[in-house]
Amino acid sequence: MTDKGLLIEEKAVRFERLLPGPVERVWEHLTRSEYLPLWFGGSGMTYEIEGREGGAVNLGNGHIRGIVTRWRPPHLLSYTWNLADGPGLDSAYPESFLTFELKPQGDEVLLILTHRPIGDPFQPHTLMGWHTFLDLLGALLRGEELEPSDTAMQRNAGIYGVEQPMHPPYPENVAD
Repeated sequence: MTDKGLLIEEKAVRFERLLPGPVERVWEHLTRSEYLPLWFGGSGMTYEIEGREGGAVNLGNGHIRGIVTRWRPPHLLSYTWNLADGPGLDSAYPESFLTFELKPQGDEVLLILTHRPIGDPFQPHTLMGWHTFLDLLGALLRGEELEPSDTAMQRNAGIYGVEQPMHPPYPENVAD
């Protein structure tokens, strides 16, 4: 033990995707309840993001809960990310933070997603999950027919070496 501060490093997941614009349309797909289940793969579930700093986040009937930490429409959205074991239950998993940045690029929008920190046991699943969700978001914005999220997860599982792409189970050792 020491009184001196220590520098620690955290691992993060980052994706950059060019999506069809305008930026306001992409923002709506990231924040509005009618669009979230389409690309998050959870039709029939509740998906709500309260549009203000301090607002509640409830995704997948409370499977993911959080608090909006930055709400700067239509360019920046951040919120805490807490996986719950079930509706109304506390999470046994570490809290993380999700940020979407949107930058106009002509007729397109550069979406930059950063999710941090991501512990070692969660990295392949987190990469596969966001890859899949962003594939579906892009297809939705391009007006393409959406494939089932389970099919997309199976396809992307091989990219990241994930043997069991469905949630849960999550790794039992979440302390890493």
